[in-house]
Amino acid sequence: MKSEQLALAHCQPRKGEKAMVDGGIEDLLGELPGWSRSHDGKAIIKDFTFDNFHQTLGFINAVGFMANHEDHHPDLEAGYGHCQVLWSTHDVGGISMNDFICAARVEALLR
Repeated sequence: MKSEQLALAHCQPRKGEKAMVDGGIEDLLGELPGWSRSHDGKAIIKDFTFDNFHQTLGFINAVGFMANHEDHHPDLEAGYGHCQVLWSTHDVGGISMNDFICAARVEALLR
């Protein structure tokens, strides 16, 4: 699924599902430049850089608004000029399609 299609999709409840398998994860990561798996393999992650703290906060607010709308929330780590975004689906104990949908939506925010 292309990143444009992912960005148009909406998150769905995943309770009772299993985490995605490696091949599917790698295929979808190929659609999202700069995103990679976390060290434990249970999340997808990307670092974003900005010119200043004001832009970083604007990005965080935009991601937060989108995440609330999708009812799927990332872990964020931020500082002056940077923000790391980590998506994981706790209900499945790893990575789900919701994580890729939200990562693609983050990318769309920056286009």
